[in-house]
Amino acid sequence: MKSLSLLTALQAACLTQALPLLEAQTPNDILAVGVQSLPSPSEAPGTIGTIHVALETAGHPHLQPFPTQIIPSPSSTISVAGNKTIAQVRPLIAAATVSNIFASPISTNTPASVIGSRPDHPVEKLGITNQGPTETNKFYANFFLGSQSNAVWTHPYSLLWSQGGRNAFSYGLSITHDDAYQRAYGPNATADPVEFYINPIRIQSLIFSAGELGPGMSLTTDTLTEFSANANLVPSGATTAAITFPMVQGMGFVTAIYNGATPFIDTSVFFNTITPLASPAAGVTKYKLLLDDGNTWLLYATANNGSGLALTLLNTTRLEAPGPFAGIIQVAKNPGDVAAQEASYDSSAGAYATTAALSASVDGASGSYTLSWTKVAGNGASLMMMALPHHIQSMDSTTSAGQTAIQLQTTTKGLATGIIGDSWTMVEPSMPIDIGFAPWNAQTDSTNTIPAAAMTAIDNAGISDLSQDMNAQSNLNSMYYSGKALAKFAAAIYAVHDLAGDVSVAQAGLTKLEEAYELFANNTQIYPLVYESQWGGVVSSASYVTGNSGDDFGNTYYNDHHFHWSYFVYAASIIAYLDPAWLPAHQDWVNTLVRDASNPSADDPYFPVSRSFDWYHGHSWAKGLFESGDGKDQESTSEDALFSYAIKNWGKTIGDTAMEARGNLMLAVQKRSFQNYFLLESTNINQPGNFIRNKNTGILFENKVDHTTYFGANDEYIQGIHMIPINPSSGYIRNQNFVTEEWNTYFCDGCVDPVNNVTGGWRGILYSNLALIDAARTWDWLTGSGFDPQYLDDGASLTWYLALAAGMGGAG
Repeated sequence: MKSLSLLTALQAACLTQALPLLEAQTPNDILAVGVQSLPSPSEAPGTIGTIHVALETAGHPHLQPFPTQIIPSPSSTISVAGNKTIAQVRPLIAAATVSNIFASPISTNTPASVIGSRPDHPVEKLGITNQGPTETNKFYANFFLGSQSNAVWTHPYSLLWSQGGRNAFSYGLSITHDDAYQRAYGPNATADPVEFYINPIRIQSLIFSAGELGPGMSLTTDTLTEFSANANLVPSGATTAAITFPMVQGMGFVTAIYNGATPFIDTSVFFNTITPLASPAAGVTKYKLLLDDGNTWLLYATANNGSGLALTLLNTTRLEAPGPFAGIIQVAKNPGDVAAQEASYDSSAGAYATTAALSASVDGASGSYTLSWTKVAGNGASLMMMALPHHIQSMDSTTSAGQTAIQLQTTTKGLATGIIGDSWTMVEPSMPIDIGFAPWNAQTDSTNTIPAAAMTAIDNAGISDLSQDMNAQSNLNSMYYSGKALAKFAAAIYAVHDLAGDVSVAQAGLTKLEEAYELFANNTQIYPLVYESQWGGVVSSASYVTGNSGDDFGNTYYNDHHFHWSYFVYAASIIAYLDPAWLPAHQDWVNTLVRDASNPSADDPYFPVSRSFDWYHGHSWAKGLFESGDGKDQESTSEDALFSYAIKNWGKTIGDTAMEARGNLMLAVQKRSFQNYFLLESTNINQPGNFIRNKNTGILFENKVDHTTYFGANDEYIQGIHMIPINPSSGYIRNQNFVTEEWNTYFCDGCVDPVNNVTGGWRGILYSNLALIDAARTWDWLTGSGFDPQYLDDGASLTWYLALAAGMGGAG
């Protein structure tokens, strides 16, 4: 062990790296060295990051979420003669008890035989090793996309490959944690509400690096799952990683596994003082790091051989070990330098998660899901992970008992709370098992009984709507637009059949719809689907043909798959509900879409698990294979929920109780997540107080929230994209208090954007949403003299809007 005279020499030399480095035989040997510090540097610390104010529009064409051409009036009335008779409608399966809804794959067969395959994709798998079907929409994607220079967010921390930049000139992996005071607001920072807020990136609070890293090195990833991935820093010319980072959502520490490399702990914020502390557990070396921004971090090192790790403060940006190290080094921020929080960190030092497993069970309307982490803890320490607010709300009592005093700000999801435990169980006691195809609200539940006059109005509208050219409206160069048309007609047919009771017109409409659907089931649409085995998924062939990554809203690049497929699955659910004979020839095709976006099991060899839905965040991410300075994002909560609603009803229709249960549980989790983070009532505590008057988030990224859309900034666009399409699950997701607050903020008479000033299909969207709180007014508007078909977007029908309003009591 070196004496204290070494510290004095270091303070005088500051940048002298020829000095001998501290050594430690045991973790407590470092105590003899005492506090290391340096004079204040002349240059400023790197406490100011960068922000991305502009939207990154790659993969997002400036198109509205529905075709905007006027639908021509039908030239003739639908013929009801000679149509097949709709079979006896099978009763829907009652909500089941399922012990593990993720236990079995939907299928292990190849995707539907009509879908061709190819081995290539426009996006290469950069630095990914040993991986079959690969996640495309998960938090770590920036590490294998493009320049690999953008961050990933594990919440509450973010990680970024430094690549030799900023004050430290380090090549390691930097760690950032942003507090609320660091946010930037704009474009007018004093407005209430502001239009956006954003957290700074590239603040390199700490950097895990090594003497072996430098120019020519590489970043690779492996073991990519729905909750985790390993990041590896590989020296130039080497074949094995110097450092491996197990990145797991919600990890309480950032953990670096050193594989015999010489540790450098760098910072661009500058080290102020380095304090060695008593070992909290056998084999664990502990330091307190005070940075020049006033923040305190704790560092724990656990060597494989049980020895201590001495770190020498060489200069304001570097701590260096005396030689190669095999073991783990962990860091965590201790906000406020609070002793109770430090004790919780001490109890978990040496433990880290490598991945998580998801299980869930349902019993009637009650469901629960469990995240079980694979823990490594050579010293037997307890595992600490960070929970988001919606987790805290729904945790069972056993999980809640592990709650600590540690709370860290996340970038866009409120405060994360430290939880001690190897698993969490969350309970959703009120899943929407009673929501089917019929209109639903919390007061009346589902209803297919409406007044006679309303039945007549729905039937008359149905005759007109179902007389339209279904083939022309659905045979488009966009799977998204095509699916909307099919779903529109499916909902109208259901309303005519089950609510208006006109079986003949419904029969005629069903025949036309099945014919239109067959174009896609045969994969003969303008841009057929293809299974590409490079990433493992079904995509539109559009970008292969055109070379434009934004075609069909980036579908080829895995943007928005849950949005796009939801419409096809919903339409198929209604077709099969009314015509069970249709099911055998089409079930495999529809299941292929479900598997692509929401495969429940790693036993399916063709698709990654849960491509879209994020069971940690409680909602889906829409961004696919596009690198992004602010991470993944989602623009439409309503279409996210539509996918869950669609697979719930598809599962119910085909008799797959596990799929039905997954859809029900996803809806319940989404309801909770959306209310915490996206759909902003006045009581919301997770979004900034100067933002919540926007009433929704617009586009929520991992690192910023921007009250806008990718296709425009009109109020009806920003609010409406979180409404479409209004369906039976909308009243469950969008509670009446929220809808009332939003309406009275934007669209009421005398508000900033009165509904009757809104043009085109957006007016119909707003009025259909109004039915969730004032169905009578919606009914009166639909049946009044001022109604014009131009107020129906191409994914909506007068038939369904009338059925919705009548089913909610609006017709008297």
